[in-house]
Amino acid sequence: MADQYKATIRRGAEVLWEEPPAHIGAFSKMLLRPDNADTRLFDFRISSYQPKGFVAPHRHHIQEQIYYILEGEGLMEIDGKREVVQPWTAIFIPPGVEHAIYNTGMVDLKFVVVTTPPDDRGPT
Repeated sequence: MADQYKATIRRGAEVLWEEPPAHIGAFSKMLLRPDNADTRLFDFRISSYQPKGFVAPHRHHIQEQIYYILEGEGLMEIDGKREVVQPWTAIFIPPGVEHAIYNTGMVDLKFVVVTTPPDDRGPT
C-alpha cells in the first residue's frame, strides 16, 4: 500500500502566504494538503496573525483541529469563553465547537494548525 502514495517534502519558503476567507490580518502557508501532497486525511499549515489579526468565531461540521502555538500570545475563544494562549500551548477543537483566535499581543502570533479531514463537507 505504501507504494500507492508519494512522500512529500515542502519547505516553507516554497509556499506563498494566503489570507483565507474570514481571516483578518491572518495569513497561512498551506504546507501539506490534498491539493499539494498525497494526503487524504489531514491539512497541515503554519499561520501567522499580525497584531489585531483574527479569525471570526466559526465551527466545522466534521473536522477536528489541533492548534499548537509557536510564538506570540493571544486569545483562543472556545464556545464564547476566551483564554490566553502562549508558546507551547496545544489546543484541541472537536467538530461542532465554535472557536476563534485573536492576536492580542504586540508581535505576530505564529502557530501550527492540523485539520482532519482536510475537507469540511459531509454530515454534521
